[in-house]
Amino acid sequence: MIALLAALSASAAGGMRIALPLLLIGLLRIDKLWSEIPLLSRLHPQVAIAILVSWSLLELFASKTFTGQRMLQIVQIIFSPIVGAIMGVAIAKVSSIDEIVAHPWMLWIIGVVGGLLALVLQLVQAGWFYRLRGLPLWVIFVQDALCIALVLFAFDAPRQGGLIAMLLLWLAIRSSKEWYCWYRSQGIPGGLGNPRQGKRDPD
Repeated sequence: MIALLAALSASAAGGMRIALPLLLIGLLRIDKLWSEIPLLSRLHPQVAIAILVSWSLLELFASKTFTGQRMLQIVQIIFSPIVGAIMGVAIAKVSSIDEIVAHPWMLWIIGVVGGLLALVLQLVQAGWFYRLRGLPLWVIFVQDALCIALVLFAFDAPRQGGLIAMLLLWLAIRSSKEWYCWYRSQGIPGGLGNPRQGKRDPD
């Protein structure tokens, strides 16, 4: 159970940023770097560091502008499920070695759940981005802080990190309903349930 909460915490971080959580998990285990992380373990450590540091800096700075947010949204929607799955599997390996050895199929379940969690969080962020015409700057800073905190919690406080991840999922589901109601309200009354017919503010 603790391993699952830790994996959820790490996967939720993958729903906020792509390179930053992968960079942090490697730096927190500097003795092994990314040797236990799927895909990254195939890269030379110096190459992995160069790629992750460069992309992390791009995420941190580009996300503070509207154009940068729009560019990052596309990339993050595509890669967030992959990063979420990688983060979940990596933390599960670190947290529950004995259980994984006894039940290796658990990694597949954790990977799928982690990838779906990261994708849901990212899709809801994308929805609010288009509704608000760009996320406010304070929200971006909160995302950066949450991403870092969730990775740290995955190692040091998996219960709290897992609870935060589930709270984020609950908020994402609630906010997605609000976003969908707003989307449908853009259509003119009597539009036969078609939210795109006669929209006052078309996409």
